[in-house]
Amino acid sequence: MNERLIEILIDSFWKIVVPGLTMTIPLTIISFSIAILLALFIAMMQMTNNKILNQIARFYVWIIRGTPLLVQLYVIFYGLPNLGILIDPFPAAVIVFALNTGAYDSETIRAAIEAIPKGQLEAGYCVGMTTPQIMIRIVLPQALRIAFPSLSNSLISLVKDTSLASNITILEMLMATQRIIARTYEPFALYCEVGLIYLIICTVLTKLQHKLESTFKLEY
Repeated sequence: MNERLIEILIDSFWKIVVPGLTMTIPLTIISFSIAILLALFIAMMQMTNNKILNQIARFYVWIIRGTPLLVQLYVIFYGLPNLGILIDPFPAAVIVFALNTGAYDSETIRAAIEAIPKGQLEAGYCVGMTTPQIMIRIVLPQALRIAFPSLSNSLISLVKDTSLASNITILEMLMATQRIIARTYEPFALYCEVGLIYLIICTVLTKLQHKLESTFKLEY
């Protein structure tokens, strides 16, 4: 490693981190927040006795889980304009990441809800609670505790998946790195550097995940 390369890495560090703070992390937080709400809704649809709602939810999960995330980004950002629907890059990325993550997380939440003993639901009915009250006060708190490790892993995966947003012109960490590479012609070192930054972010989230898991176990 020569002096020129060290200077490039030092100079490029904040040029990569800033898009991470202003674009990658906000994109992750907004998409994941919407995805969790969507996952709860889809999980409830799959567990309802209404066959129409049930099939709509299953069809949505089937389509999203069966197609590549990059293809979904292209369809929303590059494909919809042919139908007269124009969406800016950031909202398009949020929509796609939320839909994609929501499909996977809905299965996690559904499995967690089904893991709750049915006797607890019956006990709720016995004391006069309605189905929504039982779900909000009894079932969902326990189900989310069960699903927490898997949902945390989904969040960490989403952080890395946001790198695909560079394909629809979003200036996040990977695109910032690619622009620096185009000027410096040092792809190996710079891709390693952005990989290290992703690793640091994911490591922090993993440590936070373990701490929260321990807290949940103590509370439980």
